[in-house]
Amino acid sequence: MTRKKVKLAFITNDSARKATFKKRKKGLMKKVSELSTLCGIDACAIIYSPYESQPEVWPNTLGVQRVLAQFKRMPEMEQSKKMVNQESFIRQRIAKASEQLKKQHKENREKEMTEVMYQCLTGKGLQNLIMADINDLGWVLDQNLKEIYKRIESLKKMTPTQVAPPAAPPPPPPQVAAATCEMLARGVHGQEQKPAVESGNVEGMQRPQWYTEWMNNPNENLGFGHGDEMMMQFADNHNAMWSSAFFP
Repeated sequence: MTRKKVKLAFITNDSARKATFKKRKKGLMKKVSELSTLCGIDACAIIYSPYESQPEVWPNTLGVQRVLAQFKRMPEMEQSKKMVNQESFIRQRIAKASEQLKKQHKENREKEMTEVMYQCLTGKGLQNLIMADINDLGWVLDQNLKEIYKRIESLKKMTPTQVAPPAAPPPPPPQVAAATCEMLARGVHGQEQKPAVESGNVEGMQRPQWYTEWMNNPNENLGFGHGDEMMMQFADNHNAMWSSAFFP
């Protein structure tokens, strides 16, 4: 569970104020002891209170006297260099809070004008803005333009090696490359080039041997006998020639 922040103000209740004093006094003595032990420095504490007749000191009376004597031997300028009282401490706190408030106000104003800039980009006009708002909006625009120009200059100064070149496509496998070259040699991709045969041209076609010999020597017979033998003698007894079981 988070500890509740204590309001730094005078406690009006007597019993509550006394209990707080005892608790915080013990914590203060413990912190001084830890600081002296961890850092190896000379420190002392003197606490006066209306609840006790004698002041409470740390570490002891002799230790306090030694530290005070060492402090008094320092020059006056060195003694008051880092000395703070309640008034100066409060002034320091007020100045610090004022700086934080001013910074937060500037951040809020910048976010507000950035929102107005985005609304203008969507088509909303500037009719409802006063002169102070317009000046602040101009400052926001200038800051954004400076960031854009700065980014452009940084990109221009980048060396070519810093910009990654486009990756080259991987080479095709050897089998695919060989098949592609063979297909290109034959003709159109994926199709074999067939020999063209013109109509009526039988030179490119394979001919039988007897046809070739007859074309070269048309007057010679083709080995089926002489020309006279090819002629059949028709006489009166032609039926004897055609006599057979089918033709009586």
